[in-house]
Amino acid sequence: MPTNLIILHKDHLCRSCSPRHAECPEQLKLAHESVQEKVLTVSGEGMIHSPDFPHTYPRDTMLVWRLVAADNMRIQLTFDENFGLEDPEDGICKYDFVEIEDPTEKTILGRWCGSQSAPSSQKSKGSQVIVRFISDEYFPSEPGFCLHYSLLPVVAADGLSPSLLPPPSLQGVEELLEAVAVLSTVEDVMKYLEPERWQLDMEELYKPTWHVLGKSFILNRKARGADLNLLREEVRLYSCTPRNYSVSLREELKRTDVIFWPSCLLVKRCGGNCACCSHRCVDCQCVPARVTKKYHEVLLLRHRGGGRSLQKSMTDVALEHHEECSCVCKDDQD
Repeated sequence: MPTNLIILHKDHLCRSCSPRHAECPEQLKLAHESVQEKVLTVSGEGMIHSPDFPHTYPRDTMLVWRLVAADNMRIQLTFDENFGLEDPEDGICKYDFVEIEDPTEKTILGRWCGSQSAPSSQKSKGSQVIVRFISDEYFPSEPGFCLHYSLLPVVAADGLSPSLLPPPSLQGVEELLEAVAVLSTVEDVMKYLEPERWQLDMEELYKPTWHVLGKSFILNRKARGADLNLLREEVRLYSCTPRNYSVSLREELKRTDVIFWPSCLLVKRCGGNCACCSHRCVDCQCVPARVTKKYHEVLLLRHRGGGRSLQKSMTDVALEHHEECSCVCKDDQD
């Protein structure tokens, strides 16, 4: 048996879960929390697999791997084409399965079983990923699973990975501006500039000096980096956002032959300015990133033929609402 596998026999955890189709969520939760992880430092390509792959895997087994890469790398996981675990029940992988968790966002990327085809590749959102393999006491299958892992560099906004850029100290002002503009926090900026000593630089950055202290420092300055991160996040959240706009229904719907009441309705439309697009952008605009149609019930008045009284009816009108907005350089779209 490979030395990088840690096996937990689940009969110690779920021996009271007979018959097989009974649920035991508390025991399974305990298994997830108590099983020991095998931590693997990822510095290149490698693989993890079920015991005895590509042959039948053992019963009553739980394996957990935590793959850890450098902060500026992401982990790509690709399943071997030889994939086969116990089939799902009612479309749900309940008994034998492999599961991938992204601890950065605390989300399950997927859970797979069966033998129809190998699952699609997965990419971590952060620099770590957790892989779990669980089999119960019934019906082991073959060949099990094998996951090949590799590293992907974090891609900057301009499409170049940090490894393809010169060191920050050798970058020009404009090049460095582009690189740090896509970073989300002041901690990320310091890591990019000095990956080996960024924490020391953070200490220096917020250390009191004999110079005149700003009011923000004297008045109980918040935790390091909090103020700068908040300022940047406020720009991202509020400079280009869906806002309340009143629209004339006759103009919006291009219906000059009828009368609507009320004649105007409130909708969400993108508004604000975009001052912080790329410095190469001449025309940066706030545009909708997600649009939905919502229906509003209004009174419709229409003239009858022959000069008779107005026809009155309730009708639904569909209006566009901008749910999300983003700053887009129109130069790139032209």
